[in-house]
Amino acid sequence: MARALADASPSLSSSSPVSLIAAGKAAGGMAAAFSSGAPSRVVRAVIVGGDAPCDLGDRASVHEGAHPVPDARSERAGQEALALAAGRPPSAMLVVLLSGGASSMLALPAPGVTLAAKRDATARLLSEGVDIHAMNSVRKHLSAIKGGRLAAASPVPVLTLAISDVIGDDPAVIASGPTVADSTTFADALAVLDRAGGRERFPREVRAHLERGVRGGIDETPKPGDPRLRGSQVRVIGAGADAMEGARRVAARLGYAVIVSTEAIQGEARLAAAARVVELAALAARHAGPLCVISCGETTVKVAGSGRGGRNQEFALAGATRLPSVGRPAVLASLGTDGIDGPTDAAGAIADTSTIERARARGLEAMQYLDANDAWTFFEAVGDLVRTGVTGTNVGDLQVALVAPSEPPPRSEAL
Repeated sequence: MARALADASPSLSSSSPVSLIAAGKAAGGMAAAFSSGAPSRVVRAVIVGGDAPCDLGDRASVHEGAHPVPDARSERAGQEALALAAGRPPSAMLVVLLSGGASSMLALPAPGVTLAAKRDATARLLSEGVDIHAMNSVRKHLSAIKGGRLAAASPVPVLTLAISDVIGDDPAVIASGPTVADSTTFADALAVLDRAGGRERFPREVRAHLERGVRGGIDETPKPGDPRLRGSQVRVIGAGADAMEGARRVAARLGYAVIVSTEAIQGEARLAAAARVVELAALAARHAGPLCVISCGETTVKVAGSGRGGRNQEFALAGATRLPSVGRPAVLASLGTDGIDGPTDAAGAIADTSTIERARARGLEAMQYLDANDAWTFFEAVGDLVRTGVTGTNVGDLQVALVAPSEPPPRSEAL
């Protein structure tokens, strides 16, 4: 936010009053940073998520929201945000601050879709391991606020500043793009349901709404070129690259040779972890000194067991089973930058080449826990969960791997 405000657009440097909407896991901090520069300009604010103090007094309506499945608090926040955008006086700017988690925290179901049905659909998509791009195409078409509808409700252009938690940093995907034109369709959303176990497994009103949209009975989300979005601006002001750069600087200071991956980690967590360890072994073979490999991204988990965990913990557990193949002592951590990994109290987990051996000494077989999607129980038992607490931001997941230097060859003794 400090960088963004220092490089503010001409509209931000004007003296016009501002209506402010901030939503997501960084909402509190973003709103506080924005309002501290010119608190008198903010005439009304809706803040959803985050707990940083924001000195706006009774001008701000603050909501906690829910994640990853919306609840009544999310719906109330969505109603207030849409009313603020639509009812704002034309003389006031509308500034929207978005960060990861806003898709769930700021939720207003479309007419004809109940919150309960949207909750059920979201939970089912999560359990099926649907990636965020597909997930958000469904969310947009079940919403009265996402997919550009928030900006379309505003009588004048909107300025959006976003912190990205999605691969590719596409503004149309961040928070389901409430102020961005949507290139997906009702047909795309219905196809996601068909791939996620079949549309018949989803609530009847969800199916009916999407099918009616495919038939043209419901207006599509605003598309590129929609005149209602003309003049609106979106800037991505922070992303996973910032987290990787922070990790790179620290690793370099500690004397590691650092490799920052240019490819995002994605796909099924256990498969992505296996591929990462293969890559790590290859890199270690070419680097004799201490090595650090950094990446970011977002994996998925198709839940088949009844255990407890999250995608970062599952990634670390799958990686632990393969780390000995690196051939040198190695450590692998995968962490959610928001401090939350799935429905657990951990940000993720850390594994090393001794993890499997230490677990077996406690009577734990890693593959049994992996098959049960029970990585939290496994890592809690071996003491390798990482608990940071809620961080107040979200730029996706960060993976860091360390490899110890090769042992120097033994010195030959003179004969």
